[in-house]
Amino acid sequence: MVQNIRKNEFESLIKSSKPVLADFYAEWCSPCKMLAPTIEEIHNEYNDYFETVKVNVDENPELTEYYGVSGIPALLLFKDGKEILRMSGVQTKERIISAISEKMGESLV
Repeated sequence: MVQNIRKNEFESLIKSSKPVLADFYAEWCSPCKMLAPTIEEIHNEYNDYFETVKVNVDENPELTEYYGVSGIPALLLFKDGKEILRMSGVQTKERIISAISEKMGESLV
C-alpha cells in the first residue's frame, strides 16, 4: 500500500538515492480516486526502481504551495532531490511508466 507522508518525511525522502514518485491528491477529488488504483499498481510493480508516496494536499498545504501544485491529481517525480517530471490529471499506467522511463534514462516497460 502506498503510504501517505507529511512534510517532514517528504523532504528527507526526496533527497534519498532512490527516485520518488509523489501523488498529490485529496480525499474529495474524483479524478484522484480514479487514479488511486493505478498508483497502487505502479507501487507494487516498480518499487525496486523508485519509491511511491501520496501527499494529501489538504493536510500538507505547505508542500502543495512550495511545489506549485495547482491542480490534482498531480504526479511529481524526484531524483536526487530535484523534480524531474510532472504530470497532471488522470493518466494510464503505461503513460506514467513511459514518462518515468524516459526521464530516468532507464527502460521500465
